[in-house]
Amino acid sequence: MLVGILTTMTVTSAYLMSASAYKPDDPAAKYSCFASDANGNYNLTAEGDLIPCEIDSGDNAWMLTASALVLIMTPGGLAIFYGGLSRQKNAVNTLHMVFMTTGIIAAQWALWGYSLAFGPDAYGYGFIGTLDWAGLYNVLHDVPSIAYGGITGTTIPHQTYMIFQMMFAIITPALIVAAVAERMKYSAFIIFIILWATFVYDFAAHWTWSISGPDNYGMNPGYCGFGWTGCFGSLDFAGGTVIHITSGWSGLVIALMLGRRIGYGKVPMEPHNISLVVLGAALLWFGWFGFNAGSAAAAATNATSAFVATQIATGMAVVTWALLSWAHTGRASTVGAASGAVAGLVAITPASGFVSPMSALVIGIIASVACYAAVMFKNSRKWDDALDTWGVHGIGGLAGALATGLFAEKRFTPWGDDGLVFGNPAQLLENAVGAFASIAWAMGITAVLIKIMDKVWPGGIRVTPKEEEIGLDLTQHGERAYVSE
Repeated sequence: MLVGILTTMTVTSAYLMSASAYKPDDPAAKYSCFASDANGNYNLTAEGDLIPCEIDSGDNAWMLTASALVLIMTPGGLAIFYGGLSRQKNAVNTLHMVFMTTGIIAAQWALWGYSLAFGPDAYGYGFIGTLDWAGLYNVLHDVPSIAYGGITGTTIPHQTYMIFQMMFAIITPALIVAAVAERMKYSAFIIFIILWATFVYDFAAHWTWSISGPDNYGMNPGYCGFGWTGCFGSLDFAGGTVIHITSGWSGLVIALMLGRRIGYGKVPMEPHNISLVVLGAALLWFGWFGFNAGSAAAAATNATSAFVATQIATGMAVVTWALLSWAHTGRASTVGAASGAVAGLVAITPASGFVSPMSALVIGIIASVACYAAVMFKNSRKWDDALDTWGVHGIGGLAGALATGLFAEKRFTPWGDDGLVFGNPAQLLENAVGAFASIAWAMGITAVLIKIMDKVWPGGIRVTPKEEEIGLDLTQHGERAYVSE
């Protein structure tokens, strides 16, 4: 049945979009950018075809490159980073869950996720999108969107923007692997991430990042043009709220509901391969330039400022975490330095396109102090967030969102605004509302999903004590990370 549905969608899309010539009555026309006169009437060719808005090859090349950079962060950077942090008997399982998330969410995003997150708003409340773009119907490969583009306009094909956002959708549920590591059934995890991506990520992305054509493509006169937190004024350049807050705080909920690993606090649970941790962190750092600078949606000036802010904040966060760890333990921790890099990357994400280099430096310091304190607090409470999703992503994302409200400057990205430090105290409130609304939604929906799944899943969603003792590599996959004989 599924194959039949997909075949029908494919044939329909091919028929409607088989040529580069589009007519005014094509279903995709109202969602796409075509040349028009001063009165909004379409300009037509002699054959009566619409004239697509110009695509900037430089912008398009950069955005496709940025998409590839963000992609490698998940099956490359994050999988290796988490795999190294895990114990040896669970390394394959951790790698596998991250890698499979890459494939599963790619399909979810194409089938319905992109439409829910970035499609026309349902009912005009800025809460969730419709299914008008399900199966990427009306999302063209050769014409820009009427809504999504950079500060110079809509200069990239709609599918380029879609594929860039797909990479964000992929990495977000993959971050949650850190919270469920070493004790959640693989089969349950697969179903969970599909549900979580649909009911948490797609909603939060729509609130924060969705943009519509005039009057919600003519469906809701007077519609403000954005999701509800976007209309409220919350700023999130590249995903501090949408990605890191939702995954981090959801991770805390799951960790608490699953319970501690067997032997937690009694037996060593150290990272099994620090070299992999550093390699993974380096790949994340590399890919993050696509993450943040790519969120400019063009090879524009705010891509440059986001790139610079990302590097400076991350470098400062590495130094800060290393110094904190050294002062606290008497030793300079390599894992700590890698964690500091990720904390800095997380915190600068929402601010990257809005802040100056010196503000980025301060955000790097704030990130490491806040995240280090959170990890210490988590440890004191014996919360078994195995690989620190909450301490680094949840708290780092919150710190970054609030810091954006402090240090944002409109001069970098014109559609942004100034923060409290630059004379606009309202921006801090607006960002706080967006951040805490996402925390509440993510934690609430995650708790409901985990509760229901644990009730209906045969034997619950946690592996048996025996399986946990043996390790999930062998019990879930029949494989080992290292074979020496």
